[in-house]
Amino acid sequence: MKQDQTTSPAPQPDGASETAAAPVPVQPEVDLNAVPLEAEQDLQSVMDSLQVWFADAVETLLSASTLWQALAILAAVGLGWIISRRPSHYMKAKRDSRDSTDILYRIYNALAGVMWPVCVVVLLWIAMFAFRSAEQPAGILRIVASLTNAAIIVRLLTRNMEEGPLRTLIALLAWGVAALYILEWLNPLTSALENTGVTIGASRITVMKVITSFVLAIGALWIGRIAGDAAQSQLKSSKKLTPSMSGLLGQVAKIGLMILAVYIALTSVGIDMAAFAVLGGAIGVGIGFGLQSIFSNFISGIIILFEKSIKVGDFIELQSGVNGQVREINIRSTLVTTNDSVDILVPNEEFIKAQVINWTLRDPRRRLRVSFGVAYGTDKETVKKAGLEAADAVEWTERSEGHEPSVWLVEFGDSSLNYELVVWLIDEAVKRPGRVKADYNWAIHTALAKYNLEIPFPQRDINIRQPAEITVRMADGAEKAS
Repeated sequence: MKQDQTTSPAPQPDGASETAAAPVPVQPEVDLNAVPLEAEQDLQSVMDSLQVWFADAVETLLSASTLWQALAILAAVGLGWIISRRPSHYMKAKRDSRDSTDILYRIYNALAGVMWPVCVVVLLWIAMFAFRSAEQPAGILRIVASLTNAAIIVRLLTRNMEEGPLRTLIALLAWGVAALYILEWLNPLTSALENTGVTIGASRITVMKVITSFVLAIGALWIGRIAGDAAQSQLKSSKKLTPSMSGLLGQVAKIGLMILAVYIALTSVGIDMAAFAVLGGAIGVGIGFGLQSIFSNFISGIIILFEKSIKVGDFIELQSGVNGQVREINIRSTLVTTNDSVDILVPNEEFIKAQVINWTLRDPRRRLRVSFGVAYGTDKETVKKAGLEAADAVEWTERSEGHEPSVWLVEFGDSSLNYELVVWLIDEAVKRPGRVKADYNWAIHTALAKYNLEIPFPQRDINIRQPAEITVRMADGAEKAS
């Protein structure tokens, strides 16, 4: 009888089989200098394409068809400039009729800047159709028209951006990408950039990925700012909301859209948002220390807007003596414009902690007292008549029933009888305290002069207790002793 020759595995110590079966971890290698062979081949293909294109370009430029296409391009540019004058002036007029923060202002501004290129590109496409109908080459016309189309799109996108190097850089990059696509060089270039990169751990970072992430981040931030400004402008122009509430909602919408844009930008770059959990704690500590004032102004602004103790258009006076009209209530500060056209940014915290006089909170009308004096012995009725005539001569006087002007005798002074002209002011006068006071002083002086009423000046009587010789020099130079 045959015995089973199958051999069983040798017994292993406890836990040995699990140890042997466990995979050995492989440390990732970081190769910063490795460049794939495909990238070199793509770069070589790009160089070959450039050489072929250069040879074809030299041959094309020396042909007669090139001259005709060049003449067509020059004619399109000149004729397009002439045609675009009227629509360009129309768009500028519509733009100037709008506020600079309005979304329609941005649209008209962008359209006004592309009227000339639009007319040129239309004429170029017409010329290209005519050349092809005559069975003539139109390659240069196609390239110039396509590049002009790209320039129109770039100008529409960057027209409302602030002047500066960033705007120029974005315009050049966008126009360059469009030119590469039109010349059919974009695919070889992107392929080469995609194959050029470094490997870090399990991730591969290519030049194309870095450029794309950067462009997406810049684009998201720019679109977020434009959308925030547009939302804020639309809310401010709404007639269903009060100016204060529309300003608050506009600020919240703008901040919210900017936060969303920042989130999209960081995500496109590849930053893990979970890493900001620690940053949130740091921000909380910062609020307790360095950001305490900013956070206090933020909360104070929200309290002011919801409490409605100060609204846009109110005329206020601060504890420091500054007075002016409220123009804007923002999250951090409030814009106050004085009657001298001076803009003052007041931190919102000042309206909560200090005393503020709001002259137009409930009733914009207020009473004004203008002091003046006349000499002793002056008839009181004549003084009253002169004062009332002065009040009637000033345009700021309220003449409704119950608010008639009056003249009060308030004090027997050392050198004069002191009166007060008491008048109620109309709504517009509340916001011009300096001019109003000057107008009433002017009218009172005119009325007193009309009735020959003397405005006294301080007088003193000198009593000499011990007799002594006093020499008085007269105006004519003579001396008199007494």
